[in-house]
Amino acid sequence: MKKEEIFEYVKKQYGTMPEYLWAQSPDNAVLRHKNGKWYAVVMSVEKCKLGLEGNEFVDIMDVKCDPEMTSMIIQTFGFLPGYHMNKQHWITILLDGSVSEAKILDFLDMSYDLIDGADRKEEK
Repeated sequence: MKKEEIFEYVKKQYGTMPEYLWAQSPDNAVLRHKNGKWYAVVMSVEKCKLGLEGNEFVDIMDVKCDPEMTSMIIQTFGFLPGYHMNKQHWITILLDGSVSEAKILDFLDMSYDLIDGADRKEEK
């Protein structure tokens, strides 16, 4: 799944537009929940920085994940500990074809819902 397809999906599903926050990384984008919190980050990163072989760049997406699921999910091909994020609460998904579109969208939806749920928990 390409990042443009992700951006189209979140625009239709949640009314979210990508935000490009970093001048030094103009292609990297944040997806922000209506409550203002990030629910996904889409980046292009050198494979070696992810612990993978090679120096070429790969598109990835960081999403929030249920901490009880994180250690199991990162054992699956195409999933890694959250890059530049809290590794207990975030996972990285490779956007290189190794993870199906359906799984990518499931994890994106779960992340959006977790961010929404976190907001409700803080209100109590």
